Amino acid sequence: MVSPHRFLNSFLPAVYSSAPLGAPAEVAVWPRCSNPAFNVVLFHLLPTPVLNCKQSSDLGAAANAVDGNRNARFQSGSCTQTEEESDPWWRVDLGSVNSITAVIITNRNEQENLLNGAEIWIGKSVETNDIKNRCAVISHIPKGRAFYFSCSPAEGRYVTVLLRGSKKVLTLCEVEVFVANYARPLPNVALQGEAAQSSTLSFAAASKAIDGRRNSFYSHGSCSHTAVGETNPWWRLDLRQTFVIISIKVTNRGDCCAERLDGAEILVGDSLQNNGNDNPRCATISHIAAGKTSTYQCDGGSMVGRFVNVMIPGKSKTLTLCEVEVYAVPAGKALRS
Repeated sequence: MVSPHRFLNSFLPAVYSSAPLGAPAEVAVWPRCSNPAFNVVLFHLLPTPVLNCKQSSDLGAAANAVDGNRNARFQSGSCTQTEEESDPWWRVDLGSVNSITAVIITNRNEQENLLNGAEIWIGKSVETNDIKNRCAVISHIPKGRAFYFSCSPAEGRYVTVLLRGSKKVLTLCEVEVFVANYARPLPNVALQGEAAQSSTLSFAAASKAIDGRRNSFYSHGSCSHTAVGETNPWWRLDLRQTFVIISIKVTNRGDCCAERLDGAEILVGDSLQNNGNDNPRCATISHIAAGKTSTYQCDGGSMVGRFVNVMIPGKSKTLTLCEVEVYAVPAGKALRS
């Protein structure tokens, strides 16, 4: 069976060239990449692929960007690097066309600004002159960090990173490609988290909402509950590290009061300002029927954060949650099978 994901290109832009991305064939290097940790699926790691990796010139091997190692020190031998040149680029051929939803790029620890302005292109050919094939432009990635770029999704076989301009150096410490056709679900990372809430009614601790049970009868002891009639009641989950949040599932109370959750906001981010309630909004819960579970996609799977909050804005509100599940990709750590 042919791997469903096999191409990724990075390109650092400056002045656009009319020539195809791979134009100077005499300087192109295509080593065979057989690195088992190249992550090309949003929800699981494929069996070891054999990938064609290529870049415009070769001071640090093109294959280093798909070795499954986010080590950002160039001296450690896990980063690519081109020579100083015009329009340097890096590309991977995935071997077949895939629906690519996102790309994660890890920047180098040293000279972090080298990657500023790089473009991520996804396409069925190696051309980089059709704007609809551009996934993202990298404005800046802090040194040593891995950043997630959503691709909408985009259909393509080749992923290219391109840095346009003269006297440019392109260096990448890891490139990970995620696709829509997955074979295994992400883990529910909420189960390893720690929960808190604005107040607690009786035995209904915040932790009840992450006990792995969707039992929606309050009397059965598996739901959280704040004090009755609070202003802006909230529940917060600390995931203990930053994740790329793909989806969140919320189970509403089943024995009564389903309407209490109407208008609740799901918030995701790294800040504890205002108890985490100032973080960006993933979704607003319009209504969940009694005892039912609803799924919320966070910005197409591109929200990043350590804290997940559920907050009901307003006076005289009561927050009850019978389960909160968070499905996510660890940020800063390659997913393994």
